[in-house]
Amino acid sequence: MDYQKITLTITPFYDWLSEFLIAKFGDIGFESFVENEIGFEAYIPINKYSETTLKKLISENNFESKLSFEAETIPDQNWNEVWEKNYFEPLVIKDTCLIRAPFHKEFPKCPIEIVIEPNMAFGTGNHETTSLMVESILEENIGGKSVLDMGCGTGILSILASKLGALNVLAIDIDSWSFEGTSENAVINKCDNIVAKHGDASLLGDETFEFVFANIHKNVLINDMKTYAKSMKSGSKLLLSGFYTKDIPAITESAENEGLKPLGQKIKNDWVTLTFVK
Repeated sequence: MDYQKITLTITPFYDWLSEFLIAKFGDIGFESFVENEIGFEAYIPINKYSETTLKKLISENNFESKLSFEAETIPDQNWNEVWEKNYFEPLVIKDTCLIRAPFHKEFPKCPIEIVIEPNMAFGTGNHETTSLMVESILEENIGGKSVLDMGCGTGILSILASKLGALNVLAIDIDSWSFEGTSENAVINKCDNIVAKHGDASLLGDETFEFVFANIHKNVLINDMKTYAKSMKSGSKLLLSGFYTKDIPAITESAENEGLKPLGQKIKNDWVTLTFVK
């Protein structure tokens, strides 16, 4: 199937705005995204593309940044080959966890192996926030614990928790392509204790978890902090990422207002992962 490629430029660029727009593009049928330093590339099957709908989405949001785009038709091709050549290399974290795709033929052996089928879905572990979260999770005792993964993307963190012996994992994402990707990748990795749901924090009820992961941009984290805290037991841990070092004070204040105590942080290229305990 042919695809329509949209190259969106955000001037000036803000990471939170890029993530917000990616979610909005997903709502109108775009299936995959490749981020860069000035915006992102978005892909949609040609038969689902509407320039009118895209222009409406861009114009109806009143941002200080200027948004501009270029459209290009991409002929049908082997998308796995495209990802293999351009975007997705096997990734090893802390000499313990390997993240790879099914099409990779050469890769190192590691105690934990996570196989992610890109299928034009975003999220391969190569972004700093994902690798920081993986590093932090590897340092925790996940075995026999209940886990909530908010903004699960392709399911990497959920799958890691499952492979580390989590009792059960609830994975939630507002984007349909992430919900589908997590569901598919859970099957590929034979993780039958992962339940994926399509939605946001409003899906959470009275169930509590011993670990909560949330790799989402700052505004969502702050907005949903109360819900995260409510979903935690005494002694439960909250691992947060998706924001910059300059956002640490605001995130920390929001968490502390909900009775959460800072435990530590990891920083890579100005990106941060924070850990809190209830």
